Amino acid sequence: MTGRGGDTAGRGLDPFGLPGWWGGLRRGGRQPDPALAGALADARDTPDGEARSTELERIAAHADATGDDRTAVAARFALIDAYLVHGQRWRLVEPVRRCLAATDRRPDLLAGDQAELLRRYQRHAAESLLGSPRVGLDQARSMLDDLAARAAGDPAAVAELRCRIADHLGDEPAARRWYDRWSAADPGPADGCPDCAPSRRAELLAGWGDHRAALDALRDTGDGAADVTAPTGHCTEQPERSLVAGLLSWLRTGEPERAAEAHVRAYRRHRRERAAFPLLATHLRWCALAGHPARGLDVLAEQLPRLDRPHDDLSAMEFAAAGALVCALAVEAGLGGRTVRRPAYGVRPAAELDVATLGATLLGVATALAGSFDARNGTGHQSGRIASWLAERPAAAPVPLPADEDPDDDADPPDEERPADGEPRPLSLAMITAALDRRGDRYDVDARGAVTGRWGEVLIQFRRAGERGEVLQARSVASRRLPADRLVEAYAFCNAWNHDRLLPKAYVHEQEGELVLAGHIATDLAHGVAPAQLAVLLDAAVDTGVAYADAVAALP
Repeated sequence: MTGRGGDTAGRGLDPFGLPGWWGGLRRGGRQPDPALAGALADARDTPDGEARSTELERIAAHADATGDDRTAVAARFALIDAYLVHGQRWRLVEPVRRCLAATDRRPDLLAGDQAELLRRYQRHAAESLLGSPRVGLDQARSMLDDLAARAAGDPAAVAELRCRIADHLGDEPAARRWYDRWSAADPGPADGCPDCAPSRRAELLAGWGDHRAALDALRDTGDGAADVTAPTGHCTEQPERSLVAGLLSWLRTGEPERAAEAHVRAYRRHRRERAAFPLLATHLRWCALAGHPARGLDVLAEQLPRLDRPHDDLSAMEFAAAGALVCALAVEAGLGGRTVRRPAYGVRPAAELDVATLGATLLGVATALAGSFDARNGTGHQSGRIASWLAERPAAAPVPLPADEDPDDDADPPDEERPADGEPRPLSLAMITAALDRRGDRYDVDARGAVTGRWGEVLIQFRRAGERGEVLQARSVASRRLPADRLVEAYAFCNAWNHDRLLPKAYVHEQEGELVLAGHIATDLAHGVAPAQLAVLLDAAVDTGVAYADAVAALP
């Protein structure tokens, strides 16, 4: 299954403090078909991918046909979750619509925070218009109108979405009106991460050329804090997302040194996080406009493989356009003789492309995607926006870049000295994230180098321990919690698990009046580990962690 690190970060939650929600489905009404419920459990245990999504769709359709509303909603929740994990938000509209219709008929299908979760899914569905031209304007507007009716007490969420959609369509006056309403409204449960709201506002303002207002928005953290470089203590995406939101504004308002520090600090993290792909375009544009085309080519060469599996169409368009700008300025700076390797993908062979050829290729990708958005939108705004990016040039002399002291840069030797994949090497953070990338997982990396993701009902954190970081630790926490008065039962469950199974080692502890059931695996890799071996270890940690959380969810 695929991790959901980006979601936990976006909600600003403790990665090991999420309340369970699958286990909270109320009983009552028509009992689910046992065979269909079993098929759903099997489907949720299969690896993420198109086959899993197809099976979940089949189960939901069969449940609709038999009147099993509970299983239909559960299958579609799992389907929505899978689409979010794989960056397929454009597919959310229909399953969200059907879940809303089912729960309108039977409110008893939802319990606990599931109604709030469904509203967040509805927000994602309306927001999917921005990420892909495959979502119809009428579909998204209908979903947003319905959200406005359901979330009447949460005007900020609706105002933000109407603002961003108007901006996407090129209607800046309407976007500014909705921006004022969004800024004046109190945040609500469907607003997304409150710590990232200033960043989202700053991105809009910078896009309108209001750079000083953008920096003012970044300082508006809600707690009076003026230092956007300081961690918020809540959202794991911060402060790096705020640093990226301020890059071009600091550059345009005469603070290039601060922008240089922000770029180096933020890219140190974003270079490895799959969920950070939408932010890479700003990093590339900053390199181009700050007079560092060589640095921009280094970033582009390192991140180019991610363009084949983008977060969404919008981020692919922006990355390609920013990359084309870097290539154009690199050629003007006399760097046209450099080559960049574009890896093989599908039927496309690997190739060494000179800078001008790469720039033309990226420009073709960007203009094609912009044309698709404009054809759907009935405007020329996205094409015009890409053209304006390509016309930009550095406004001042470049400033020196601060030292990029990334401890993981030296974790692996250079390519010419790197051992073969079958040979052991010291365990590093880069090896862990590379193995998760090959699995297609999403995850977060915190300042301590801990890697956290969500797989179904379990949150798993991978970290290195020991004096030399030679011990791989995997800690799994089941989403479902038990009331404190079930402590004896929880101990019995963990004892039985440890008696019958090798992994993970199960234990229970009390937190804020609830019982948290967790598991732990530690592997001493003092003599090194080959990438293939590490992949097996991570697979085992994820598979056993998922099985453990499923067993917790199945408790009465």
